[in-house]
Amino acid sequence: MPQFTLGIEEEFQVIDPVTRELRSHMQQIVEGGTILLKEQIKAEMHQSMVEVGTNICNNIDEARREVTFLRRVIADLADRSNLKIAAAGTHPFSLWQNQAITDHPRYEAIVEEMQDAARANLIFGLHVHVGIPSREEGLQIMNAARYFLPHIFALSTNSPFWEGRNTGFKSFRTKVFDKFPRTGIPDYFGSVADLDSYINLLVKTNCMDNAKKIWWDIRLHPYFQTVEFRVCDVPMRIDETIALAAVMQAIVAKVYKLMKANLNFRLYSRALINENKWRACRYGLDGKLIDFGKQEEVDTRMLIHELMEFIDDVVDELGSRHEVNYIYKMMENGTGADRQLKVFRETGSLQAVVDHIIAETYQGLGAYQNSSLQLPKP
Repeated sequence: MPQFTLGIEEEFQVIDPVTRELRSHMQQIVEGGTILLKEQIKAEMHQSMVEVGTNICNNIDEARREVTFLRRVIADLADRSNLKIAAAGTHPFSLWQNQAITDHPRYEAIVEEMQDAARANLIFGLHVHVGIPSREEGLQIMNAARYFLPHIFALSTNSPFWEGRNTGFKSFRTKVFDKFPRTGIPDYFGSVADLDSYINLLVKTNCMDNAKKIWWDIRLHPYFQTVEFRVCDVPMRIDETIALAAVMQAIVAKVYKLMKANLNFRLYSRALINENKWRACRYGLDGKLIDFGKQEEVDTRMLIHELMEFIDDVVDELGSRHEVNYIYKMMENGTGADRQLKVFRETGSLQAVVDHIIAETYQGLGAYQNSSLQLPKP
């Protein structure tokens, strides 16, 4: 089997630890971080968000070291500015209308085109790149992996609150993002030529200026030789991020293994997969998904168990069994959304929810240093 490399990007909230609101001060973190992290840290459209991304990781152990290192660095940088970072798909109560937009031509162009849909897009996600042997094989993998997006998404749900309201969704982030064009589950594409024809048509007709403005839940990356999973809310805990990344890597490896054995994975339509995605964002792990083969509803946890059985024969080869097995703990403990809602039920305070998110975001960082950036390299 090829080496299915990993790249992990996490988007974090920048929080005022006194008010617990979002603060449009990410530039202080980014400017300090570029000295140490260079291109691994970047500003996002809203100044209350900061994104970090790992280098190319050869295996899940490298990915864990890098993710932990990056969180340590930005936690340290935030502390220097009397700020905190927090990992959740939405902020529980801050208003998007109060957030400053980053002064950059790219973001100005997006706001000019999409107006309030862009200004309100105050959401935080997890993106995982898995290296692929070729674009043609990557496209076939993407077509098959679409089926598992609701399973993965249900595990990641971490955004039940929006603008001070309990939305009733386990992930309201995805409902906010639905306002953008070219989001959600992609269609099936028969070949890379078909995909490129679609992209070229949209560029030619001024729908977009480049393929990075395709924001599907999974995409063949336009510049890197990767399949990029974009469906997940950013998880609170490092362990959750790593477990989800390990499952995505294993799905890619398993589908590739089937392809090389001339075995087909049954492909389902975007319309059907969308039904499962809606259920996942509404109910998280506590609902039912549709088993399309059986044509019946099945408990979401049961289908995730089936996913675990599906990938079981590749995880040892990938060296990721320990990380993949954390999925069972996630199903037992509930998602980030479940834990946020539990804190709110117990306290009635959204400020307490923010405190909980921050505490879990910092979990596993160890004794990161408050006064110095002399952190160990991964």
